Amino acid sequence: MADKMMDMARPSKYGVVGGLGAVAGVDTLLKMIKATPQRQFDVAFEQHPFADSGLACSEDYDPTRRKFYVYNMLKTMERSGVDVALVPCFVSHCFLAELAPELDLSVVSLIDALQACVTKNYPQVRSIGVLTSTFVKDAQLFDRAFGDTWNVLYPEPEVQAQGLMSAVYGPRGIRNGHHDGWCLDSLVSACENLIEQGAELILPGLTEIPVFIEALRMRVGVPIIDSNQAYAEHALFVGGARAAHKFKVGVVGGVGPAATVDFMRKVVQLTRAACDQDHIKMIVEQNPQIPDRTAHLLSGGEDPTISLLATCKRLEEGGADIIAIPCNTAHAFVEKIDAQLNVPILNMLYEVRAHIRRFLPNVHRVGLLATTGTVATGVYHEAFSGSGIELLVPDEANQARVMAAIYGDTGVKSGHTTGRCSDDLTASIKHMQALGAQAVILGCTELPLIELTPEAVSILPLVDPTSVLASSCVAIALQER
Repeated sequence: MADKMMDMARPSKYGVVGGLGAVAGVDTLLKMIKATPQRQFDVAFEQHPFADSGLACSEDYDPTRRKFYVYNMLKTMERSGVDVALVPCFVSHCFLAELAPELDLSVVSLIDALQACVTKNYPQVRSIGVLTSTFVKDAQLFDRAFGDTWNVLYPEPEVQAQGLMSAVYGPRGIRNGHHDGWCLDSLVSACENLIEQGAELILPGLTEIPVFIEALRMRVGVPIIDSNQAYAEHALFVGGARAAHKFKVGVVGGVGPAATVDFMRKVVQLTRAACDQDHIKMIVEQNPQIPDRTAHLLSGGEDPTISLLATCKRLEEGGADIIAIPCNTAHAFVEKIDAQLNVPILNMLYEVRAHIRRFLPNVHRVGLLATTGTVATGVYHEAFSGSGIELLVPDEANQARVMAAIYGDTGVKSGHTTGRCSDDLTASIKHMQALGAQAVILGCTELPLIELTPEAVSILPLVDPTSVLASSCVAIALQER
């Protein structure tokens, strides 16, 4: 299990999200390639039609469609094996923190790249002029990143609106395919306005501006950083920061359906949380069409192995770190399935054994109330082998009462939790006591759903495997945070 939870180191595959600027994605890709002529690396470039519903220069611009586009592109890259992604778009970097927790790849920060470039190459600079869109300016992307160390300056409002924004977003602007002298003159005027305010260095906060970088450098009296070049080099030689991993429990549900809900409820109850966000992420495949485990084991019914494996595979693909199966009988198939997965199945039966050894150290004879299939396979006996704990099972008549409590017309799988099923379970617990059991395992995940009287509960200590499994999942999740 520990081996499956370790990340395997492998060479980086880079991805560049295109389509967010006129030429920014291609320009960044080209500069990545030029930066490492002797180095071999994989790079994927993804660009799909993206017609934004507003202009990113506008103060009331809504970036929602851009968020969807960037998220979908990054997930596509993730599925193709990309582990380091570049998003050459300053507007997108205003919301990338929202996307990061939902991604399993690293996204290189464009702002971190510019900070590193300024710190390394211009240590004496204290006032920085920023050429960016009105939306990014109002989002304070640069102020938050640079404001504590540098004096951040922007073009005066009229120059910002009529000069800079028109040069990039206007009818004659760069994004509409114009790269003529008027665009260059407007950018130069915006730079000069920043210099008049005291800027010692110009930071382009629009990824279209580097297209004019050489021409601008010839006409502007202070250094101008090529933000696309800085981004490409930073990605290649520094890499990106992966968001803090949020541990996720995968749950094979539907075996049975009520037991799945009970397991999830217990995970929530056992998690110490001050708010919603403190709870553990779970992904559940509620698949009640998995063939009945007991029917297969006892009478040759349809084999559930492939259905269980397919369900586990979907949980694995959904990003599960461990898989929990709240079904005792299904653990007769776990050994076969686990070998086919890249994430571990947390074995409920072994967790029950460890629970008894820890919390009931003086108990050496334990009654097992489970489906006839679970009893017949001996999976619990195998799990308890060498533990010093003797497992006792009911005689034929009382095993029939256990099965009636689970599968009978008035059993728990038919939606009943009181009445005859409760009487059958109580009688079975008393039978275990008479056999010499010091505790009882409720070895079918439906059995804990049956309501018992206080007198019945007090007969012997009752071990609920669902609660044990939930507790183990919570403990592992907390360790991995």
